Amino acid sequence: MLLFLLCAFSLLAGFVDSVVGGGGLITIPAMLILMPGTPIATILGTNKFASCAGTTIAVHRYSKHVTFDWPTILPAAFAAFVFSFLGSRTVALLNTAFLRPVVLILLVLVAIYVFYVKDLGLIHQPKHRPKKAQWLGILIGAGLGFYDGFFGPGTGSFLIFLFVGVFGFDFLAASASAKVINLATNVASVIYFGWTGHIIYAYAIPMALCSVLGAAIGTRVAIAKGSRFVRIFFLIVVAALIAKLAQSIIAP
Repeated sequence: MLLFLLCAFSLLAGFVDSVVGGGGLITIPAMLILMPGTPIATILGTNKFASCAGTTIAVHRYSKHVTFDWPTILPAAFAAFVFSFLGSRTVALLNTAFLRPVVLILLVLVAIYVFYVKDLGLIHQPKHRPKKAQWLGILIGAGLGFYDGFFGPGTGSFLIFLFVGVFGFDFLAASASAKVINLATNVASVIYFGWTGHIIYAYAIPMALCSVLGAAIGTRVAIAKGSRFVRIFFLIVVAALIAKLAQSIIAP
């Protein structure tokens, strides 16, 4: 029964994560409830393994329908990989609780901006020359890569918002591009957690298969529905993340 429930939550998380990120909002609380007494690092490692599989299939499916700006995305992904690993190493040394109010405020501002600027991310109009876009991508990849390894909540949402707001991508292209960065950070985290023995493979492998199925369904829906659907879904997931972070601050 435990494995069945973990797989069900992983399938749903794979769907949500493939569209706008935020799959951890579903699996992490579920695993904390279903696996009491399990070290948090083991829960995170097991979840990252499953999430990595779903993100891989999402990138593959998006690549068939969305034109990736690889000169911008690949340097950002490499920076994210390196700094995500550093963030995972740092998390054991520092208390992440101080980040919650900051992230909560940023997410509220993002949600308000996206909600009121109705045409944001509906037209794909890249804003920068290739060289400038590369350096901006590296900075964003390094910053959010470290954040994802160190703390994590909202990384996918921040990535999508930055690809839309900073680079001028539409929401569909931004979601697809964010998946590449997420894949890099997930691989770095899986390497770290696997190296330190914090992955339960008996759960992680079946969860990964379900995450792949959820991601395949999610990317198909996102591609079929387009940027308007992704924008609305983005706002819903950001609202859920805001509620989750607010609850963790009020009742830690």
